[in-house]
Parts: sequence; structure tokens; C-alpha cells
Amino acid sequence: MELEPGRCSGDPRLSLSVSLPPRRPASGVSATMIQNVGNHLRRGFASVFSNRQSRKSASRAEDSSAMADSDGYRNPTEVQMSQVVLPCHTNQRAELSVGQLLKWIDTTACLSAERHAGCPCVTASMDDIYFEHTISVGQVVNIKAKVNRAFNSSMEVGIQVVSEDLCSEKQWNVCKALATFVAHRELSKVKLKQTTPRTEEEKTEHSVAAERRRLRLVYADTIKDLLANCAIQDDLESRDCSDMVPAEKTRVESVELVLPPHANHQGNTFGGQIMAWMENVATIAASRLCRAHPTLKAIEMFHFRGPSQVGDRLVLQAIVNNAFKNSMEVGVCVEAYRQEAETHRRHINSAFMTFVVLDANDQPQMLPWIRPQPGDGERRYREASARKKIRLDRKYIVSCKQAEMPLSVPWDPSNQVYLSYNNVSSLKMLVAKDNWVLSSEINQVSLYILEDDKYLSFHMEMLVHVDTTQAFLLLSDLRRRSEWDKHYRSVELVHQVDEDDAIYHVISPALGGDAKPQDFVILASRRKPCDNGDPYVIALRSVTLPTHREMPEYRRGETLCSGFCFWRMGDQLTKVSYYNQATPGFLNYVTTNVAGLSSEFYNTFKACEQFLLDNRNDLAPSLQTL
Repeated sequence: MELEPGRCSGDPRLSLSVSLPPRRPASGVSATMIQNVGNHLRRGFASVFSNRQSRKSASRAEDSSAMADSDGYRNPTEVQMSQVVLPCHTNQRAELSVGQLLKWIDTTACLSAERHAGCPCVTASMDDIYFEHTISVGQVVNIKAKVNRAFNSSMEVGIQVVSEDLCSEKQWNVCKALATFVAHRELSKVKLKQTTPRTEEEKTEHSVAAERRRLRLVYADTIKDLLANCAIQDDLESRDCSDMVPAEKTRVESVELVLPPHANHQGNTFGGQIMAWMENVATIAASRLCRAHPTLKAIEMFHFRGPSQVGDRLVLQAIVNNAFKNSMEVGVCVEAYRQEAETHRRHINSAFMTFVVLDANDQPQMLPWIRPQPGDGERRYREASARKKIRLDRKYIVSCKQAEMPLSVPWDPSNQVYLSYNNVSSLKMLVAKDNWVLSSEINQVSLYILEDDKYLSFHMEMLVHVDTTQAFLLLSDLRRRSEWDKHYRSVELVHQVDEDDAIYHVISPALGGDAKPQDFVILASRRKPCDNGDPYVIALRSVTLPTHREMPEYRRGETLCSGFCFWRMGDQLTKVSYYNQATPGFLNYVTTNVAGLSSEFYNTFKACEQFLLDNRNDLAPSLQTL
């Protein structure tokens, strides 16, 4: 078996129109993909990648039709809201105010969370939001929210926003959002029930939600570390000060009195209402810099640090931190106090928003430079530059937009958290796919394949009589892989990033007719289960390091997504599964094994089983601290 890393890969409750789904059983599974793949294999893989997109589209259409028509299944936590955009909802450009949209989003998500929890819920945080399309007067906003996963007392809610033109029947994706809500009862502690994912999409979101939660918990520390350890370059001294706008000129302060319409039945201010007020002062600050009507393009991930209640006075302050060529960052801070005589204010929230100014053709215009005040102003100026890089890392790495990024992403301390997230979540998304096809089974070792877009993936599975934690520990250290996998000739630990992530340099023998051996730089990320039923995970993907550039004596290989999952099936019994996405350069080797013309997959996986059995009581000391 190759098992090598070969190039593989508010008042938000006004005028609601809410649809709550009935509780119905899940739909059946379509066999279309299984039949197509089976026929394809019998033709000997003559054209593995031909017509794959049409098969995939047909299968999705049939699955979707079966889902909607035969069973009518909808997630029991799903809530939908549809709103017609009226003039009272719009800004100066006759487009829907983002503040109003945020109130609607928060309302829909809160109703979904409360449907699952069965008790009141409050907004705890909101992940990055990127607005892809504006919404005009007369158009309809369709918002759909559902609980992706529940933890102890918190849950992740996924939100999708689509705009609709009733005359032309055209629809546009506006944004997607992920919010965290906390269930709250006054007299008792809340223990949420688990969600039960049924469709492939639900299984994927359920699995990846655990990794996103991990990312949120370390978010604040990640920002501090990046700002402390990364050199931030600026050109303040080289700019012409006569063309710069003083940052203090953009400063805005506004106070809001929290009234009953702004809060829920427990008296807590709606998170969406606070977000709407924040967007308002941020827009004013941005307008003072550009002397135009700016458009909000993105809101950075933020957390509500504490609640506010009816009767609170909320002080909102905003200032432009930095202006880039076509965009600007505005920082907003929210503090609360109860009485005018109070000297201490409670920090409720802080957020950073990115604005642009669009011309008549909806193209971003150039912005004037900002001149920060000495001291804190210069600090915010430089931090804004760092956050811009962080936002790009999260957008293109965390979102798993693999078609928009190379297979091997440069690793550095500023993106290590997001690469680790992408590494694990990509593997979990591959595992959650429901159209794996059993290709062969030899001596209780099963081989599955999956055709998806331009990749052919394979999956090996077996039961091993060894403790699950020990199997996880034994295979976590890639330096021992050469003991059972002949495709790992030598492995060097390059960098131990943290307890869960390490970077290795791997040398593999030449594959097929290639004259040169291959080398790989691999990020290995391991995770323990987040909850009962979750697997142990070891995820592998290629990265690049300046200390390990391509060398003439080796052919640099890449892996997009591969790794192991371990499920506890009983005492001293573990289901071990290996997954790998193969790109076309690696296709011939995979299809040879899948078609039964080679037994390398089987032999290597059985060698892995024997390695686990031989070493089940002999763990490496360096791994005992997990």
C-alpha cells in the first residue's frame, strides 16, 4: 500500500416571517454514485476523470430530489426567515443596511439555537463574515439557520443568507456566518442534548464544528502571539504627510440607551442589536475618512465579553485604524454602565470592520492615507496591518478554498493555527462523505474508493486488537512509520510546533518509472476526541519551509489531504482507517491497487496492523505526555 504522502492529496424580532420545520425521518441513500463508480471500475479505469462533474451533478440532483420529494427531510433545528427590503431598512445607497441584516441574522440563529436547547439562548460570538453581494430595495432576503453541533452548554449555528429578485427570479449568495450561542436558565445548569447529523452536509459540519470550536478558544491568544512575534512593516516615515488624514478626525462616539424592545424576555440586549449599533458608528468613522458612502465588506471574528441589560447605557466608540490602497479597517469598542455617576464601565465587545468605497461600476476606489496619533494610534495602525494578513490566512486557509491556494502552503508562525485547522478539517470533511464505494475486501481489510471532482480518493479500514489511545499514539510519530511502511525510507522531525502539531521531512523511494526518489515536507496534526463517538485523528498535508527547499536529487512530492482516524469499538478493539486524496500524478499507482493488479495497499496495511500489535505495550516515551 502506498500510504506514502505521494502527491495526494436587536430589535431583531420585528416583522418576522419564520418557518420552523416538522420533525420527520431522514431520507434514504441514493445508489446512483455507487452504480456509476462500479461500472467505471469494470471498464478498467480507462477514463477515471472523464465526465465526473456531470455524474456528480446528476447524483446531487437526484439526491436533492429524493430528499425534498420522497421524504421531505429537513434538519429539526432549521429555521428560515424571509424579509422584503423596505426603504426604512436601507442606507444612503438604497441598499439594505448591514446593521439591519445583522439583526435578522442574529434573530434567525437565536431561534434555531433555542429550538434545539428548549430554553433561552444568548449570542456568545460570531465568526468572520464576508459580504459578497449587496441587497437593494424591493428584493427579498432569505436567511436559513441550523445548529451544526451542540457542546455542553454552547452550540454552533450555521447561517446562510441569499438575496432574491422577485421580478427576474435571480438569486445571489450574500454571506455565510457561524455563530456561537449559549443556553441559559436562571435556576439550573443547562446540559444540551447532542445533535444527530443525517445528511453528508450535516455530518461534515458536525465533525468540523469541533475543530472550529478549538480555533475560537485559542483565538485571543493567537492574535496576541502573532502581534508579539511577527515583525510588522509600515511606511509611515516615507509617506507625504500633507496628503494624509489625521486618524483623530475619524473618531466617533455615540451612546445608546437599552430599552425593552432592544432585549429579549430575560432583559438581555440582543446581540444583533449591539452589532447593528456597532456597524452604524463604524460607517460614520469610515465616511469621515473617504468623504463618501462606504460599503462594509467584512467583519472580523469577535466575542461578547459580557451581557448588557435593559437600562444600560452603551457607549460605542469607533476610529479608522489604517487605510490601505482600496480598503480601511475601523475599530469599534462597546462599553456599558448603569448610572451616570458610575466611573467604571464594563467592556461588552470590540470588533474590527473592513470597508471599501465603490464607484459607479462597483469597483473599489483608492483611499486617502491615514495619519495615526503617536502612541496608541501608531500601535493600532501597525496591528491593523498584521490583522489584514491574519484575515487573508483565515479566509483562504480556514475556509478550505483549496482550488484558490497551492497544495503546499508556506508555513510560518503567523498562520500555524489556521493551517492546523485546515489540515484536520479537510480530513474530517473527506471522512464525512457518504458516497464511498467498497472496492475489495481481503482478510477483513476493506478498500473503499471515492470519485469527487478531479480527485480519486481511497480509504483502507480494519479492526485491530489494540487499545485505541495506544494505536493513536503509536502512529502519531511519523519517525516510526518506516518500521511498517516501506514508502517512508527516512523521516526527520523538523519542528515540533506544539503538543498537537509537528513538521516532518520525509524521503520516499522512487515511484514507478521515476528515476529520482521523492521528498515531502509534511505537517502532521493530531486531535483527541471532542466527545463520545468522535474519532482520534492524525491529519497530514504538505507545507513549504524556507529551510527545506526543493533539492535537485529529489522530486518534491505533495499531499493535499491524508491521514488516520481511530474509533473505539470496545475494550482493546480499534477500527483503524486511513484516507488519502490522490491527484492525477499519483493516479496510476492507486488504480493499479484498486483494480486488484497490485497488493501493495493490502500488504502495507497488514504491516501496520502487525506494528500496532507488536508495540501495543511499548509506547515511545516522547508520546506518553499526550
